[in-house]
Amino acid sequence: MKVLTRKLENEGKEIVHLEIGEPDFDTPENIKEAGINAIKNGFTHYAPSQGLPELREAVAGYISRTRHISVTPDEVIITPGGKDIIFYTMMALLNEGDEVIIPDPGYYPYRTDAELFGAKVVSLPLVEETNFSFNRSVFKSLITPRTKLIVLISPANPTGNLFSQSDLEFIANLAKENDIYVLSDEIYSRIVYEGEFQSIASIPGMKERTIILDGFSKTYAMTGWRLGYGVANKNLIQIFNKFLVSSNSCTATFTQIAGIEALKGNQDAVNEMVRAYKERRDFLYKEINGIEGLSVKKPDGAFYLFVNIKKTGMSSNEFVLYLLNNFGVATIPGSTFGTYGEGYIRISYANSMENLRKAVIQIRKAVEAIKS
Repeated sequence: MKVLTRKLENEGKEIVHLEIGEPDFDTPENIKEAGINAIKNGFTHYAPSQGLPELREAVAGYISRTRHISVTPDEVIITPGGKDIIFYTMMALLNEGDEVIIPDPGYYPYRTDAELFGAKVVSLPLVEETNFSFNRSVFKSLITPRTKLIVLISPANPTGNLFSQSDLEFIANLAKENDIYVLSDEIYSRIVYEGEFQSIASIPGMKERTIILDGFSKTYAMTGWRLGYGVANKNLIQIFNKFLVSSNSCTATFTQIAGIEALKGNQDAVNEMVRAYKERRDFLYKEINGIEGLSVKKPDGAFYLFVNIKKTGMSSNEFVLYLLNNFGVATIPGSTFGTYGEGYIRISYANSMENLRKAVIQIRKAVEAIKS
């Protein structure tokens, strides 16, 4: 899809990009200044592999406050992006034939990483009828003696749903009863509009069996800085650290200095970004639901809409290509995120209101042309 989009743009076609899961805002000035000053002050050499002590301490304090658990710096590892935590968790916990329960639809690297280590991916259906939550009896039926890991993504990519405290308690009880680890992807935890973010690690008995994945990319518009982190029990963190030493050696030192400023500095820019995302979400939610043949649930967080296109009669991939080639709007087919994503497209509203208005006009034209 990227190749086709680039080809069309090279041919002079204007494309509105709603496919990219990246904040359109710039990194806040105080964070940029901290990074620049770090370079000027010589923070351009190797850092400790597990991360700068000062940043690990800042992360431990932040997670302790926001997740209501006690976290120490030796339970934190700093990585060049959040994806490393996915990979390290799979590599540490999964063997050939083990099973991992992954949300469907859900962020696709979880599937590819699990399969890379010979594990069996067991899909947990998240369906629109339950606001992209799950059926508890179905979830329970998926647990077997081979289940080693449960993946949670909340707020979710691609649906934007937020798991309730009751849902998290249900999963926690299953995990504790069956001695299963949970990988909790909390990268969008600061981008929440309705409800309150809850971490499964906050539930009694879950901190030791939960790996928290978080980072700076989405909250602070720092995707290019490559700065993420994991929080887990000390034994797992030491295993992760061995993986990091063998792969990346360490995370860039000056980006870690910027990360300290991100966590400890002024948060006004973050609050403004979330306010803008909510305004865009509300606009698109109303407009998309006003197009006959399309419908969408209002997401609780993140910056995506998972749009139901089933009434168009097209598959997800067909509709995405039709929309891109003929109307200049780039989206992602829901089938990219799993079997239960078929019949949907993901729209990212990490774009300006001006471009979102353009996109709505084009999407409406596209659907009307199908009907005619």
